[in-house]
Amino acid sequence: MRVGRPFPRPGSVRIHTTMKRIRLTIHPQSLDTPALYRYLTESPDIDAVETVNWNVRTPPAGFLLRVRGDLGALRERLAADPEVTEHAVFPVADRDGYCVIEGRAPTESRALWEHFTRGSLMTVPPVEWNDDGSSTVTLVGTESDVQALVDGVPGDIRVDAERVGSGRIDRRTALDRLTDRQREAVAAAVDLGYYDTPRSATVADVATELDRAISTVGEHLQRAEAKVMTRLFE
Repeated sequence: MRVGRPFPRPGSVRIHTTMKRIRLTIHPQSLDTPALYRYLTESPDIDAVETVNWNVRTPPAGFLLRVRGDLGALRERLAADPEVTEHAVFPVADRDGYCVIEGRAPTESRALWEHFTRGSLMTVPPVEWNDDGSSTVTLVGTESDVQALVDGVPGDIRVDAERVGSGRIDRRTALDRLTDRQREAVAAAVDLGYYDTPRSATVADVATELDRAISTVGEHLQRAEAKVMTRLFE
């Protein structure tokens, strides 16, 4: 408290609406990302990953993740990773739990994560990891800090601003959680009648329509369905 400055009278306080929110999808493929990051975004063992909290300012870097998938396979992967110095998995259900990881973070990756904590910026958890290796994060902060955030991301990293404003902050809808490829696969499946009753198209039909491998399209549909159902019942 500053001595000599009385509290303002009721009704005399000015509320400044300079706080903004921004939702970014960051594609860090050009960075030296850890092998564990690639495992968590690409492995069929893992259905979904969210970053709940992190600390990269003081080595070793630490992350608290929410992971859905094969937790046994995840434990084995963490134990075998030379870059992971400490880890623990706390199950919530058979294929759902929290994971604490500490280890070495490449300089570029650490700098990118630090970038989202500068000035007035605050992260609205969780940070969602997408199948294509990107991450989607919602932040709030002053208009100047939000602009500095966008301008300060290295030019070789692709950043998509999905939503900007100062209104109500909502968690992502079920549809918003899907990656571009998952959304494309689901849209084609709907058009072809894959979700009709009775079903009038197969995964092979969807794959032919998209000119992609059947296994790839099947995986896109399965992960999309898992994300949508999980979001609806959370």
